[in-house]
Amino acid sequence: MNKKTKIQVIGAGGIVKDAHLPAYQLAGFEVAGIFDLDVSKGKGLADQFGIPQVFENLEDLVKHADESTIFDVAVPGNAMLKVLEKLPNGARVLIQKPMGENLEMAKDILTLCKKKKLIAGINFQLRYAPFIQKAREIIQSGKIGDLCDIEININVFTPWHLWEFLFTSPRVEILYHSIHYVDLIRSFLGDPKCVYAKTTKHPKMAQLASVRSNIILDYGEMVRANIITNHAHDFGLKNQHSYIKLEGTKGAIKIELGLLKNYPEGTEDQFEWIQLEEGKTPKWKEEKINGSWFPHAFMGSMGEMIKSLEGPGYQPDNSVEDCIHTMACVEAAHRSSEEGGVKLGELLSGN
Repeated sequence: MNKKTKIQVIGAGGIVKDAHLPAYQLAGFEVAGIFDLDVSKGKGLADQFGIPQVFENLEDLVKHADESTIFDVAVPGNAMLKVLEKLPNGARVLIQKPMGENLEMAKDILTLCKKKKLIAGINFQLRYAPFIQKAREIIQSGKIGDLCDIEININVFTPWHLWEFLFTSPRVEILYHSIHYVDLIRSFLGDPKCVYAKTTKHPKMAQLASVRSNIILDYGEMVRANIITNHAHDFGLKNQHSYIKLEGTKGAIKIELGLLKNYPEGTEDQFEWIQLEEGKTPKWKEEKINGSWFPHAFMGSMGEMIKSLEGPGYQPDNSVEDCIHTMACVEAAHRSSEEGGVKLGELLSGN
């Protein structure tokens, strides 16, 4: 890291406390200041993480920025545009996911970033988790052949009450959770041809817009990419699971995401992989991966912004120009869910 780099944090909510700041401490990234509308929250995190300056308004924080500053903006999606408008032209900005509350807002964010010449990235951090980096290494080595199947299956009990704002959001499960998996699949396979989806409520969580989803990303006849999530499995840990499975023509990788089970305490991650070898009985190998999704993956998303500062002209892997495609997939999933499938009655009636 360039020692001159200074991060200015805008927002002092739970995700900043539990992931952003712990990750920056682990990586040795310097946090120069913090601002939140609730000044006491900013002061609390400053004391906990040794942040030298607490600002009482956004304007003062901006005044203390210079060419070495990276703004880490972690505010609700509906407040993002107002914050970005107040940042200096040409600034470097890491924007908390999602990229707005819908595709229209995402396009407005992209337009504003271009207008102000912001070098901006979105904090879709799962693509940088240590176990995902290990999976990429194995895939890129050719050990499991051509990647042809991605399955993400989440069957857990999620305590949604920890995020009060979700109870008034018209979109919940896909926009705030499965969006990570959509982005992850895109990072491996690129953009799909189209998206099919259905997202649903649950009788015991009826106040929330949705807590379960089935999403299919269409990559043609030879590649399958499916996401299945159920956040209402309130029957103990025994049959909970949360895995990412990547299959190639010569082997496979399976990652158990321990964080999502018994959240927020979590359980241990597991990383297994197998390579087919002629004349040998297939045998899975388990590997210990240092680090997890929270907070370690957050080093990667901020790291991309730091690379753009250290190397002029560097396009962050998580740039707004790339992540608008993740938002388009999410929008497609919601539209597919709303428009429904083929109606059997019409088929049987001949209409």
